[in-house]
Amino acid sequence: MTSPYRRILVAIDCSDESAQVLSRAAGVLSGNDGELHLIHVIEPLALAYGADVPMDVTDLQSGLMKQARDTADTYAGRYQIPADNVHVELGSIEKTILDQADKLDADLIVVGSHTRSGLALLLGSTARGLVPGAHCDVLAVKVDQKSS
Repeated sequence: MTSPYRRILVAIDCSDESAQVLSRAAGVLSGNDGELHLIHVIEPLALAYGADVPMDVTDLQSGLMKQARDTADTYAGRYQIPADNVHVELGSIEKTILDQADKLDADLIVVGSHTRSGLALLLGSTARGLVPGAHCDVLAVKVDQKSS
């Protein structure tokens, strides 16, 4: 039996848990023809902090994009994901992931799901927020967070 998933979009947050999410997505394709695409979305600082940001954040935003690209490329290298399949985007997280999935005609979106509070709770809400607007299946990978 072959996997019904041929084109998988893996949404990562570039944290240490991203490896778990990518590993699960790679496992879905294991032994089957198909391709992984990786996406990391950075919310514009104006959206994150309101439109009335009292300074020019262009350089900061560019630095965040470069750092995210470097991190995403590192993860992609571990899973032999071609550079053309790595997408680092600026925008609304859920909308950008869904738009990219539609653009790729993805069969599956894989995203990490957290069960903690604070920032992790917010990131977990991304997984829940993708389901209603997705035109394909969504796999929420429950990620382990180890306390230091």
